[in-house]
Amino acid sequence: MHEAFTRGPADLPGEPTSPWLESTTETEYDALETDLSVDVAVVGAGIAGLSAATRLRERGRSVAVLERDRIAAGITGKSTAKLTSQHGLCYAHLRDAFDRERARQYATVNEAAIDEVERRLGELAVDAGFERRPAYVYGDSRDAIEREVDAAREAGLPASFVTSVPPFDRAQCAVRFDDQARFDPRAYLLALADDLTSQSGTAIFEGTRVTDVAPGSRPQLETSGGAVHADAVVIATGFPILDRAGYFARLTPKRSYVLGMTLAGEPPEGLYYRSGEPYRSVRAHHDGDRTLLLVGGENHKTGQGGSAADRYRRLEGWARERFPVDSIEYRWSTQDYVSADGVPFVGRLGAGAENVFVATGFGGWGMTNGVAAGGLLADAIEGRDRPELELFDPLRFTPKASAPKTLTESADAASQFATDWVRTLFSQDLESIGPGEGRVIRKGTTPVAVARDDEGTLHAVSAVCTHMGCLVEWNDAEASWDCPCHGSRFSPEGNALEGPATEDLPRRASDDRRPT
Repeated sequence: MHEAFTRGPADLPGEPTSPWLESTTETEYDALETDLSVDVAVVGAGIAGLSAATRLRERGRSVAVLERDRIAAGITGKSTAKLTSQHGLCYAHLRDAFDRERARQYATVNEAAIDEVERRLGELAVDAGFERRPAYVYGDSRDAIEREVDAAREAGLPASFVTSVPPFDRAQCAVRFDDQARFDPRAYLLALADDLTSQSGTAIFEGTRVTDVAPGSRPQLETSGGAVHADAVVIATGFPILDRAGYFARLTPKRSYVLGMTLAGEPPEGLYYRSGEPYRSVRAHHDGDRTLLLVGGENHKTGQGGSAADRYRRLEGWARERFPVDSIEYRWSTQDYVSADGVPFVGRLGAGAENVFVATGFGGWGMTNGVAAGGLLADAIEGRDRPELELFDPLRFTPKASAPKTLTESADAASQFATDWVRTLFSQDLESIGPGEGRVIRKGTTPVAVARDDEGTLHAVSAVCTHMGCLVEWNDAEASWDCPCHGSRFSPEGNALEGPATEDLPRRASDDRRPT
């Protein structure tokens, strides 16, 4: 982020970061500066990537982890950090769209993920705020919740039907899962990273962007600092930087928002999720001498949905109506990808890439799904036969569960592409762009993304996303350019921040001349 840009309007409350990022130390792993050869290269140092690296190292594989930014500074460091197998009202969907056995498999790997985090924290002797708590999905559709309770019980989960929650919101009923958990995800991953790099045969490289993947019998990664050769590659980057299975049409990028606040009183101690639109997520976090309440929601497709700043305001209003808010300490947003059929993609990436593996599409539930993906990928790479790999197979064919959403999202991306290009036919006055504002204009035949920083200086870059050519949109809460088609995000100066784009937006002239 350019230092001359404030992240969001001045009236937005809280520091623009998460407590996980604010309370943990900066990591200082070196960037890759030479060619490298390892058994397995892992792209992405979030919870899925480091979980996979840990499992593979335990099996004697040499591993290199390549991270564009810093460990757990992306999706993982901006999670609400619920460790739960309760992923909304998902089990009735899994039973109906797949079958009872698939629903049970999904439940089993996610429950095991909670236990794995608890076990590893004990072995590492690290306090990451891990606490077991009940989790609730609540709402007003008694029929939907009763069906979910029934499906979850069939899947072997500790589910019960209750009517006495939540204590802060009106709802007819809820499904309760016992023995779920909450934790600090970055503290956990920093401990995993320390343990990994204390062993020979493992290296972590930060500030290293992977720009290309050449699949084959021994894949090669091109990076900003050198080439990496490996027997197998794991891509755990949110959206795959190599697409051999139509992920652009089967994954939807979603942004959501969180406020961390202190209360004049004690917060509720469970994990709460209100299904529907807009959804709401509520959980407490004990941070030293203070207790925070984390309230999340207001999700929307990346690059669409209007002002992101207004979403923070709506979230604050909702929280103040229900809780005795004393102060708002933090605000942050995060991005995740939702698969067309509601199940993550974990396994071989696609045709012609038999030694490249992927973990994506966690749908906002990456804390357990990411840990589970680590174990599944390690087994897949070693050729071990696990029935759960069929459920998560990125090449699975599930028309009943995925066809309607795939068609809708593909049409939406095409419509957004056409609408945005037509909109830029009308050039706009640069003087009307105020500090902290951004707008896509047309100079001649070229769409240009122009933003003015707090000091009044204009920054201009190409408005054409380097992934697949959609036009970016200004995010007024994060001071970023976001792609409405596949979720790539860029700084005001065009630096790629996240998403499938591996190239920056080219600079353009910021005055009234044609772009250079």
